[in-house]
Amino acid sequence: MNYCLTLFFCLMLYVSFCQDVSKFHQKAVVADTHNDCLTELALERHDMSHRLATGHSDLVRWKEGGLDLQFFSVWTGDKPRNKEGFFHDANEEIDSFRSLVNRNRSRMTFATDYGDVRRGLRRGKLVSLIGVEGGHMIEDDLGKLVDLSKSGMRYMTLTWNNSTSWATSAKDETEKGDSLKHKGLTEFGRSVVKLMNQLRIIVDLSHTGEQTFYDALAVTTKPVFLSHSSVWAICPVFRNVKDDQIKAVAKNGGVICINFYSGFIDSNFAKRMAVLEGTEGKRIKDSLNQYYDAAKLNEIWRNRFSAELEPLRPTLAQMVDHIDHIVKLVGDDYVGIGSDFDGVSSLPKGLEDVTTYPRITEELVRRGYSEKSIKKILGENVLRVMKANFE
Repeated sequence: MNYCLTLFFCLMLYVSFCQDVSKFHQKAVVADTHNDCLTELALERHDMSHRLATGHSDLVRWKEGGLDLQFFSVWTGDKPRNKEGFFHDANEEIDSFRSLVNRNRSRMTFATDYGDVRRGLRRGKLVSLIGVEGGHMIEDDLGKLVDLSKSGMRYMTLTWNNSTSWATSAKDETEKGDSLKHKGLTEFGRSVVKLMNQLRIIVDLSHTGEQTFYDALAVTTKPVFLSHSSVWAICPVFRNVKDDQIKAVAKNGGVICINFYSGFIDSNFAKRMAVLEGTEGKRIKDSLNQYYDAAKLNEIWRNRFSAELEPLRPTLAQMVDHIDHIVKLVGDDYVGIGSDFDGVSSLPKGLEDVTTYPRITEELVRRGYSEKSIKKILGENVLRVMKANFE
């Protein structure tokens, strides 16, 4: 009987804890600096006004997750989707974004300055902004940078995985090294950063190589974003940032927004994925090739690939370890959330879609973070950097 009573009271305490955390989470400003749903929206014309059975995001689920502010990523890869080029691709996604907002004005607001942000938050709408993921979309033309600014772009990631003629990426600096014609920013690259400051566009240093990273920090007069990057000391992969970089961002007054992708959270997942994408994966696919046509082979391989990686998916707690690391290294003013929802193939257990943001708050509370610190991490740090750039 005593055991049952103890269990009952423990259950009641847990329910009360969850209710209190839920109320706190809903009152806090929750900001996510990177979501890739626009690419799918532009290509597949999914209506995100309603709950979707696929993907990580839609307006119904954002509301359930207590999200208040979202940067929508405008992305195109190292080859343009349209014959007109990268700049055309970017505008195609921006048009899809505008259409989504126009259809849902009672629930969303398009923000281009800090006044828009504050008004949207007061009205309880999803404050929606544009971030362009990759400087290749300006096509080496400062006029196109100005045009994207006029279209509402409020951050630009200097590189994606591909380098530009004026900035080198983390992928290229890591894999190509000394074979690169140059590392870091060229003189034109420095002019891009200076113009971004003038146009009130946040300089985003996710995806950039270390030389580009430090070159940009030497030029910018405003705090920077890392819109979707995690911690190299925990998971040493090319896309994550090292402790010296974290300290440099803190000195600049910027914010590092943690990426949720499994391969950037846990090195065991990253190592196994690298093996499956390398010689072992090729060997397995070659052994199956004699039995199946190309379509069936691809289906079997996708299922095999997922089954191999599923047991290695990290946990939500491991993602929060990345937040912990930054807080312990430089304090609670320089870390935020940059999920990369709808842009990644695997997420930690407990972070399956945008309804799961409250679980991050629960984990931070469990770890003893104060309400003040949690509010900073959930959104106030991002708001501070936005204000410094937009005003």
